[in-house]
Amino acid sequence: MVCFRLFPVPGSGLVLVCLVLAVRSYALELNLTDSENATCLYAKWQMNFTVRYETTNKTYKTVTISDHGTVTYNGSICGDDQNGPKIAVQFGPGFSWIANFTKAASTYSIDSVSFSYNTGDNTTFPDAEDKGILTVDELLAIRIPLNDLFRCNSLSTLEKNDVVQHYWDVLVQAFVQNGTVSTNEFLCDKDKTSTVAPTIHTTVPSPTTTPTPKEKPEAGTYSVNNGNDTCLLATMGLQLNITQDKVASVININPNTTHSTGSCRSHTALLRLNSSTIKYLDFVFAVKNENRFYLKEVNISMYLVNGSVFSIANNNLSYWDAPLGSSYMCNKEQTVSVSGAFQINTFDLRVQPFNVTQGKYSTAQDCSADDDNFLVPIAVGAALAGVLILVLLAYFIGLKHHHAGYEQF
Repeated sequence: MVCFRLFPVPGSGLVLVCLVLAVRSYALELNLTDSENATCLYAKWQMNFTVRYETTNKTYKTVTISDHGTVTYNGSICGDDQNGPKIAVQFGPGFSWIANFTKAASTYSIDSVSFSYNTGDNTTFPDAEDKGILTVDELLAIRIPLNDLFRCNSLSTLEKNDVVQHYWDVLVQAFVQNGTVSTNEFLCDKDKTSTVAPTIHTTVPSPTTTPTPKEKPEAGTYSVNNGNDTCLLATMGLQLNITQDKVASVININPNTTHSTGSCRSHTALLRLNSSTIKYLDFVFAVKNENRFYLKEVNISMYLVNGSVFSIANNNLSYWDAPLGSSYMCNKEQTVSVSGAFQINTFDLRVQPFNVTQGKYSTAQDCSADDDNFLVPIAVGAALAGVLILVLLAYFIGLKHHHAGYEQF
């Protein structure tokens, strides 16, 4: 027999019968009982998923799945001699999540988790190029002493195959003894080292805080390879401006601890940056009119110092426009406005997402900000030239009058 409840995180949802209209995620609770109605497995946790997928027009979109809707737990089992305990969750049209447990002499393990999602669901994945159910499997092997309750309030993140899984506020115990959930807790490593349990914000500070100004970020050089050839080059200093729950923060990206991956196609190119705190920061470039490129899309998913997840996507941008076969350059500070809550300041920028030859930048098209720099010396030169012309005119006029005076004698 399976008993379950859905309940809201305080301050983030409204209760309607037994379902929750949540803003960020449902809190799930499962109390699994055996044939004698004794608890054999208990779990309570929060989770959401961010999936990046290709559309029919060869661009990419990112969607976050946090509203699980009506949830069922069909297939969840206490375990027996042949099979270990399992939590099986079904939600939405073709979405499911499974956690498997195993047992040793004095410990039990959260052995693995798997997440399946349905790109054929047009509501969640509009205009998806590939339709069907895809599954991502992750091995965990988290060992817990028998008869201990595992707790992990900290954010845990798993990333694989364009899917980012987030878990927090986790309580779980498999192989429950005598039908009673243990009061002895085994903490995850992050909770052991944390002084404050990082949870998703549910309160709204007021008023909006002003971030402390940051120094200019160091410029990093990033590249993407297609086989043995470099197909994308980027050099830039990046400064992230984030506002969440009316709290503003400024984060400089350290290129020395940031890694780059990506892909290159005939009409689209992707530069993906990631680090210990940034799960992905995507810059997606596209070709327009067959002769120019531009920055079309920016996606980010990262966790902040308080452990909360910050995710934003915008696939309708128009920045860094330049002719194909050239690079785009802007030495002055520029701002890419992704949303009202997220902007990127760039410094010493140069990027070429298409037609890279011999791993080097092609001739650069300067941004309008840099063009302003060129106007200053041009204006000064024009003014000096004007003064020089006036001086010469005055000289020749004076010389002419001088000669006319001699002729009168």
